[in-house]
Amino acid sequence: MKEFEKQYKDHLSDFRNWDQKEHAEERLIFSENIGENLSIDETSVSNGELYTIITNKKAKGGKGALVAMIHGTKSSEIIPILNKIPLEKRSEVKEITLDMAGSMELISEKAFPDATQVIDRFHAQQLVSEAVQEIRIDLRREAIKEENENIKKARKKKKKYYLKTFENGDTKKQLLARSRHLLFKPQSKWTESQSLRSEILFQEFPEIKKAYDISMLFRSFYETGKTILEAKEKLDKWYLKVEEKNLDSFLIASESIRLHETKILNYFLNRSTSASAESFNAKLKGFRTVIKGVRDKKFFLFRVSKLYG
Repeated sequence: MKEFEKQYKDHLSDFRNWDQKEHAEERLIFSENIGENLSIDETSVSNGELYTIITNKKAKGGKGALVAMIHGTKSSEIIPILNKIPLEKRSEVKEITLDMAGSMELISEKAFPDATQVIDRFHAQQLVSEAVQEIRIDLRREAIKEENENIKKARKKKKKYYLKTFENGDTKKQLLARSRHLLFKPQSKWTESQSLRSEILFQEFPEIKKAYDISMLFRSFYETGKTILEAKEKLDKWYLKVEEKNLDSFLIASESIRLHETKILNYFLNRSTSASAESFNAKLKGFRTVIKGVRDKKFFLFRVSKLYG
């Protein structure tokens, strides 16, 4: 296999004559792939090295999807590279989806000045879901500590300690660990066992029930909002609910949502997401797996450019 790869690289492919070969590890630019709707994201190519990737949604993750792939995520380094593309070409972009990172917002603003920025709904939902998980993790940590203390007390008394289990067979520690996935999903998507586990969980830990309800209320803001005005009204009600429940993790998440509110609400213009960017990242990851890792980064990038450039 290694010999075949070497033959392909040296003789069968046009890698040696590739016009982006000299700067490939720093940047790949395909300005001809710019369109009206782009996504900007970051991904790891190898050994945790991050690249900023800009893709054209119209290409749906196929040939012509890759607009730019630039080493690093610092806006001060990415912007000058993108600005080498003529402004007339960059002005074709009407909308760009991104996450909540300040660097991505700045890159989008400076490189694509005419584009409306839309914060991806799934990144916003993830922020809120993490607030639920933070509460669950803290409670699990307390449960582990409690279990350890009880075991030590039993040993001092030279007795065997029997863990209390709930009707579904979970201990307190297991209940909190095994509830992770169900807290991400709406109740309608729970399995029978998850429904039983949630019933026990919410009875034992009412604070998790509060957190879950707030999370699902934020989800419904996206699913039931039709216009920016209607969505704004629903979001304002969510802010009030967060303040009412007064859970620290949600107060922090709520503040972040409020600071990015305009770009979050822009979702309701065209209901655009970064799904194509996530799909592209998944394809890169799959490609790395197929070729069993990135041994020659420059040649890997050449192959990526042939597939998606």
